Amino acid sequence: MRAILLSGGLALVLSLLGTRVAIPVLTAWGYGQLIRDDGPTTHHTKRGTPTMGGTVIIGSAVLGYLMGTFGTSHRPTASGLLLLLLFLGLGAVGFVDDYIKIVKQRSLGLRSRAKMTGQVLVAVVFGVLSLRFPDERGESPASRHLSFTRDWERWAMPTVVVVLLILLMIAATSNAVNLTDGLDGLATGASTMIFGAYTVMNIWQNNQSCELTPGPACYEVRDPLDLAVLAAALTGACFGFLWWNASPAKIFMGDTGSLALGGALAGMAIYTRTELLLVVLGGLLVAQALSVMLQVGFFKLTGGRRLFRMAPLHHHFELVGWDEITVVIRFWIITGLCVAAGLGVFYAEWVGGA
Repeated sequence: MRAILLSGGLALVLSLLGTRVAIPVLTAWGYGQLIRDDGPTTHHTKRGTPTMGGTVIIGSAVLGYLMGTFGTSHRPTASGLLLLLLFLGLGAVGFVDDYIKIVKQRSLGLRSRAKMTGQVLVAVVFGVLSLRFPDERGESPASRHLSFTRDWERWAMPTVVVVLLILLMIAATSNAVNLTDGLDGLATGASTMIFGAYTVMNIWQNNQSCELTPGPACYEVRDPLDLAVLAAALTGACFGFLWWNASPAKIFMGDTGSLALGGALAGMAIYTRTELLLVVLGGLLVAQALSVMLQVGFFKLTGGRRLFRMAPLHHHFELVGWDEITVVIRFWIITGLCVAAGLGVFYAEWVGGA
């Protein structure tokens, strides 16, 4: 527990203070945000706000995790280190994307094919490695079974299928967070709540681990305590960054942060055996991604008509007339309800099986 508190607290402080330092530095370097011309006109005032703040989130989370582990008797595990690999790998893809936007002075960075290639490469390496490194009980970080609140033991999947599903989850979640990161503090606040939920769930899984308390409702999860330490670090890093990212934002996380956070969320779901539960916990992210898919599909099927005034969904409500801060707060409330529902389902399943 000391490692969890230390990693979360240190990550929060590092992010809070580190972002304050990063804002003038990024401004001096000219790393300002470019705004889409076809977006809401109210966003044009944000042009030039420093971006790539995701580097601070990543640095704070990694340092918080490492200091929390080595500052106590806790030690990193294969699960924690592989999740860091995914987090840093997708952060690097996002960093290149943000850097090209700034250098080329355009609102789109990497070409879609190049960006997807980078995401696929990181996800496949992560997926392959996640099926290795079994512990004394034979548990690898990732499972060969689909899961909701725990593995469905009846269907064991071959390696290729598992890696493809991991790739799909990582691509979907990282892009969903990227789409959500369109209003001040929206993606940061939502990520804080979901990572906070995973901190609680990992602590519970550790306390009810089959290694510590064997029984019909115990959890066959490798390294739940280390996952809790990392989830706490991610929660603290996002929470500290939110101080500066909330409306009116003084800095944006950019693709550097959104891709990394989305990948970490997918990795948490995979390693905690709660893959499908992420759909509930991240209900807002699902709605944002679906709004884009529905908009594109409806546009093609109807020969140019639009289902929403603009996608992702938060822009639709802006164009309807809601103030940006109103959209953000109401979407935070929706995220809170989704997180509460997900935690409720998670606990109810345990009670039912105990």
